[in-house]
Amino acid sequence: QDFGRRAYPVAQGGRIRRMPDAKREEWLRHLNRVEARVLHVYFGHIAPQFIPLMKTWPHPVVVSFHGADAGVDMAKPKHLRRLQEVFSLADRILCRSESLAQDVRSLGCPAEKVGIQRTGIPLESWPFHIRPEPSVGAWHLVQSCRFIAKKGLDVTVTAFAEVLKTFPKARLTLIGEGPERENLTRQIEALGIGNQVQFTGFISEGAVRAQMNAAHLFVHPSCTSADGNREGVPNSMLEAMASGLPVVATRHGGIPEAVPEGEAGFLVAETDIAGLAAAVLGVLQDQGLRHRLSEGARRSVETGFDRSSQIRHLETCYKDLMLTQSATL
Repeated sequence: QDFGRRAYPVAQGGRIRRMPDAKREEWLRHLNRVEARVLHVYFGHIAPQFIPLMKTWPHPVVVSFHGADAGVDMAKPKHLRRLQEVFSLADRILCRSESLAQDVRSLGCPAEKVGIQRTGIPLESWPFHIRPEPSVGAWHLVQSCRFIAKKGLDVTVTAFAEVLKTFPKARLTLIGEGPERENLTRQIEALGIGNQVQFTGFISEGAVRAQMNAAHLFVHPSCTSADGNREGVPNSMLEAMASGLPVVATRHGGIPEAVPEGEAGFLVAETDIAGLAAAVLGVLQDQGLRHRLSEGARRSVETGFDRSSQIRHLETCYKDLMLTQSATL
């Protein structure tokens, strides 16, 4: 908290080629006015636009990477060169997972600059509880995300159709919206499972929490999309885990770092529909296993993804950078 007024986060803006000189001077005036001592560019994909500011800024720079920002457009030499310039200018590169940190190092970031800053979940907003077994096999599965290719929603839907062969009264709720919605609707119609699948659209956090509390299992079969887009650690999955929902997901990105295999859930290979369906059925059919996974899911979030702990970790990062600079002046 002592450093809260002196670390100025930058998380606005889209993709632009270059920060104009006038905009750079405006940023510098503003940062000096608030006596900022650390500049934090919160998303790696916008960091190249701040290169002119980073070159002029006399204090430490932190850049965060979340997932897609270390995967998309990396085959384009110009984009990669600009990103490598960001690595050179930044004092600390923070990644959401060890998997992502390895990706950043492979792109040319010096290993000594790379640190881990995990997603923080407010545990008090996601109270833990064990779900009772439903009557007549009316299991409730849920996935919450933006409807884009890397979320694996098509795999979820196909695997759910397999689950219905064993539990015909099961239902699937898909929370969110996005460009894949139309494809998903067609897929669900073709499979003839429209009566068992609900779309909620984008809903409030309270409504998401209500859906999670009514569910028995969270599914999230992430995969790397054709453009290189991939996950760090999905926030919605961590929220579900905090509430006690077991997880069936994929060995993708940072997911294995949050879901200890057999302790908080089960993981399958990307796009493995049969494996996903089998893992779901295995959890649903074993009450003792479900309870162990529920407790393990909460424990995993408490241990590695508690928001209060992650805030303290970030504050320590800021403080260390400021003290290091002060010692060299």
